[in-house]
Amino acid sequence: MTLPTREPVIRVTAMPADANAYGDIFGGWLMSLMDMGAGLVAARRAKGRATTVAMDGMQFLAPVKVGDEVSVYGELQRVGRSSMVIAIEAWRRHRHEEKAERVTAAVFTFVAVDDAGRPRPVDMGALDVVPTDQE
Repeated sequence: MTLPTREPVIRVTAMPADANAYGDIFGGWLMSLMDMGAGLVAARRAKGRATTVAMDGMQFLAPVKVGDEVSVYGELQRVGRSSMVIAIEAWRRHRHEEKAERVTAAVFTFVAVDDAGRPRPVDMGALDVVPTDQE
């Protein structure tokens, strides 16, 4: 598996508060980081507020340790009337090494919402992905 060539949507260092007593990062912390990254992609595309409505299953392929650099990469896969499907990958790199490894991936679905929290259309101008009717 090769590291994505695009810029990450989020890059952070895993800290002791994010880990269990053995120094392994909590899966929930990693999942929330991925949700934040997908949310950034969704908000930019929706040009406003968007909320998570679904996430497919995740498999943890390798542990993330305290001190590791964690990079989250996101790619918009589909845009519907109000929904967006975003593929997310998380990679770890030991702080003293260049080699990175993928630790998990998931697909998140977001819906663009208005100020009252109701679904609203995603602006279809300057579309960079093909819209779908899967809403």
